[in-house]
Amino acid sequence: MPARSLPAAVTVAAALAAASLGCTEASGGADPAMACQADAEPTRTASCVEAFTPGDGAGWGMDEFPDIVYGEPRGGGLAAGSLDVLSLGKSGEIVLGFGGNAIVDGDGVDLLVFENAFYVGGDPDKIFKELGEVSVSEDGSTWVPFPCHSDAAPYDGCAGWHPVLANPDEGISAFDPAVAGGDPFDLADVGLSRARFVRIKDISNFGATDNAGFDLDAVAIVHAER
Repeated sequence: MPARSLPAAVTVAAALAAASLGCTEASGGADPAMACQADAEPTRTASCVEAFTPGDGAGWGMDEFPDIVYGEPRGGGLAAGSLDVLSLGKSGEIVLGFGGNAIVDGDGVDLLVFENAFYVGGDPDKIFKELGEVSVSEDGSTWVPFPCHSDAAPYDGCAGWHPVLANPDEGISAFDPAVAGGDPFDLADVGLSRARFVRIKDISNFGATDNAGFDLDAVAIVHAER
């Protein structure tokens, strides 16, 4: 991703201060500490941040945090990565919730994670990737990671290597794995029937300030409880 300068007032420390509320929610009138509670309004895309620990080289997207990781992805297609992302930094991690909603185990893919990977020159054998480990939790304390095969393609179980096609401006749904692109996850693969929180941790250790690490666009529930 090309470098971008942040306004002087926008820093990683400021983002951490916002995240330290325990949960940061987009709607101006809502109590951010309640946004991930079980009785909060359910959503099918991430709508609150339980925790955010930026890694070295984070910065991109901080000026729009947390809203930049809410809602549907703004995919750039097979040959281009979206700039509507939050860079987690090297080994940075973020914990997201869906208001009072939960992911449930259905038939096939239950969850899609959207980064900004793309095929270099449109060649599917040349993937620009920044991998992340995805874990899920029912209570936000006990985590179950998806086994991530990061050594060589195919990077099954990892996020950050499938181009993103979903984009509301293009009429491409983020909730249909057949058309959305992004990285698919099935709760059955880790023996769970339900999860309320998703944690993404950069394992790429790639890039430099201010766009290092996993670039998070969005997270969407395919099989939602509500």
